[in-house]
Amino acid sequence: MEARRAKKTNGSGKTAKAAEGPEFDVKAFLSSVGSGRSTGKYRGKKVIFQQGDPADSIYFIQNGKIELSVVSQQGKERVIAILSAGDFFGEGCLAGQPLHMASAIALVESVIFRIEKDTMIRVLREEPALSEMFMAFLLSRNIQFEEDLVDQLFNSSERRLARLLLLLANFGKDGKLEPVISPISQELLAARVGTTRSRINFFMNKFRKLGLITYGAGGLEINSSLLSVVLHDN
Repeated sequence: MEARRAKKTNGSGKTAKAAEGPEFDVKAFLSSVGSGRSTGKYRGKKVIFQQGDPADSIYFIQNGKIELSVVSQQGKERVIAILSAGDFFGEGCLAGQPLHMASAIALVESVIFRIEKDTMIRVLREEPALSEMFMAFLLSRNIQFEEDLVDQLFNSSERRLARLLLLLANFGKDGKLEPVISPISQELLAARVGTTRSRINFFMNKFRKLGLITYGAGGLEINSSLLSVVLHDN
């Protein structure tokens, strides 16, 4: 790729910067269709890829929500992550992972950009803007995985549920709270929290009576005061 800057000499023999070319537009690259890139629209419950499929691409969520789940050899299924707009997934292929270790399923209608492995590797090398964005995502994902592990080891299922609902509402992401969550089943919440559906139902009713959540026509509305459940034992 051509250099972003060039130097030229003026009449005095001194160097001067030539006009810079347009900066690399990360979002435009991710959303464009071209060599090694494509866009897909997925309705709710549509499978994007399954555990064991060849891992040859990385994916970026423009809008929607994606569930990552794994199934053990004994047939037990667990939800390991719920991702939203601005997140990547399938990044294991960049580290040489030959097969997907989890299944990716759209929870709601979603627009997903697919970038082939070789294309992503090339552009990461050539474009610092995309590299910085991707590195920030990986660091954020690693921090969240560590927090999830601590959550599972030390926190009650009630606090885990409260934290999950806040994450689904993007609490702390870009400094804002998106209070309305699209309809999501209690079975999925139970799988993500690691408890039974009946316990999830009990806690959700408790949160509703306390005014921490509200059920509306647009989905589940989350009150930021739900954070009190995460910070303090009830």
